[in-house]
Amino acid sequence: MNRFSSPIRIALLVLVLVAIALLNGACSSEQPAATPAPDQPAPARETAKGETTKGEATVETSPEPVSEAPTEAPTEAPAAAPEAAAGETSEEGASTGEAGFADIISVNISGQPGAYQFSVGIKSPDTGCDQYADWWEVITPDGELLYRRILLHSHVGEQPFTRSGGPVPIQPETPVLIRAHMNTTGYGGAMFQGSVQDGFIPVPGDPDLFPELAQEEPLPSGCAF
Repeated sequence: MNRFSSPIRIALLVLVLVAIALLNGACSSEQPAATPAPDQPAPARETAKGETTKGEATVETSPEPVSEAPTEAPTEAPAAAPEAAAGETSEEGASTGEAGFADIISVNISGQPGAYQFSVGIKSPDTGCDQYADWWEVITPDGELLYRRILLHSHVGEQPFTRSGGPVPIQPETPVLIRAHMNTTGYGGAMFQGSVQDGFIPVPGDPDLFPELAQEEPLPSGCAF
């Protein structure tokens, strides 16, 4: 019995060592593999202006503000004065800007050819009988007096004022001028020109335009107030 005990012990020892070695090998094979380092994100690449691309997603970035030069508002030209057609009152006439003259500011016409009625608006620097607008008149472009409306008094507290007169013996197409007269400074205020057919427009006055007509009849016989 003793003579077999030693080999058996040796064999058992070898088996134990082999088992231990196998056990160690199995444990080593079960160690987790090393985790690879995460990929570094690719750098953002610039695309179109105002955008950058990260991977597959496009992220908008605020574009740089662009300064614009201030633009000036267009200057509108002053509108031309509308024409006064027959039966209509025109807009206010253009004053000469000189003190002491009577301006025609509107013309309204009614009636029939050859016998029109004129309703004329006047603005004048009246102070009383010592200074006032004493008539308005209708003349041709070549200086013929067609009609004169005498004003019997001053209009200190009624400015501007309107006075009518007629009949004026013209045809629809007859061109005429309408102007007023001051007893102190004479002619020179704004006038209206045109025809019944085409209407009337304001024009600047001219003190030297047929001043001799101031001597023709009819003329004022006095001033009431």
